[in-house]
Amino acid sequence: MTAAAAFLLAFPSLFSIINPIGGALIYNSVTGPFTHAEKVTVAGRVGVYSLLVMLGALWGGAYMLNFFGVSLGALRIAGGMVLVLSAWHLLMSPDRHEDRSRREREAAPEDTEGDPLELAFFPLTMPFTVGPGTITVAVTLGAERPASGIGLLGFFLGVSAAAAANALIVWIAYRFAERVTGWMSASTRTIVSRLTAFLLLCIGVQILVAGVGSVVKDWHAP
Repeated sequence: MTAAAAFLLAFPSLFSIINPIGGALIYNSVTGPFTHAEKVTVAGRVGVYSLLVMLGALWGGAYMLNFFGVSLGALRIAGGMVLVLSAWHLLMSPDRHEDRSRREREAAPEDTEGDPLELAFFPLTMPFTVGPGTITVAVTLGAERPASGIGLLGFFLGVSAAAAANALIVWIAYRFAERVTGWMSASTRTIVSRLTAFLLLCIGVQILVAGVGSVVKDWHAP
């Protein structure tokens, strides 16, 4: 697999789950009491932490599966089910505002007291930015790596570039979260969230179908 093909495979898969625009809305609310300089600093930390989490899942997730004896088919089925259920909940929910407000209350205002950087990893990076869904997709992508050779190098270059691009977008969206929030009306936020949820549902179904097909193929193998 070429680096470009790996990038085109990984970037939209990760982007649709991370949803940096939706994350910026949460980030802006959680960091409301912070100064502008503190918000910029924390946004940089979240971008770096998100990149490290994605790279760890992309590079090491598949090897961890091999160590524990978990098949790729089982991972795809489990990951696909998680994504499908999550996307279906987001897509069919009458209003995501209440769910977003609940998550904001979990992190604020009491958690914003003290050093703002303490919030950079938890909860702003995990689970709000790169949660279980992102990790599942990253591990699944890493498990699809070529066996060896130039294709393996190109694959890891491509997926690493996709992770870096998503982390960069997260940093930009969070750094300018106040502006992003101001530009979007309530109806616009609803449209963006529905489209993202539908795309996430499609990705989850694709992963699930691939997992079932892999398991069926293994069963029929001589």
